[in-house]
Amino acid sequence: MSAPTAFRRRYGASPLHLLLVLASFALALYAGLRLFEGDTVGVAMWFVGAALLHDLVLLPLYSLTDRAAQALFTRGPDDGRSTPPVSVNYVRVPGFVSGVLLLVWWPLILEQVGHYTAATALPADGFLARWLLITAALFAASAMVLIVRTWGRSRAQRQARSATK
Repeated sequence: MSAPTAFRRRYGASPLHLLLVLASFALALYAGLRLFEGDTVGVAMWFVGAALLHDLVLLPLYSLTDRAAQALFTRGPDDGRSTPPVSVNYVRVPGFVSGVLLLVWWPLILEQVGHYTAATALPADGFLARWLLITAALFAASAMVLIVRTWGRSRAQRQARSATK
């Protein structure tokens, strides 16, 4: 057995994968060291607070939301063994993208940044309306894709039924 094959079997991926993972760890370590040069205690508290906020508040919140979406798209009795239907992804994806946009831009969306106009010479208003429009467009596009795929699938099923008759 050759060395790359033995390595792949023991490691589970190619040597290039290991090299990229190690490079990403080195980059994260460099960024962490640069970050801690300033306010070490403040940065550490921010990381701990972010982890606690995610684990104690956000994870249960989006888990409940995902369960509700699964229940909405489930047909028939649930025996606990079935996998969620694929159509729930047409709600998950635009919801996730909208949530990430909200997470990144929340100070501007909620108008919590007073110095934005002074720093950029751009108006700080309108971000909420834009985020709502983007969210609506994401859900509308997802609904259109779902409708087209459902229509195509039902059309193929009708053609298959008519061909067997």
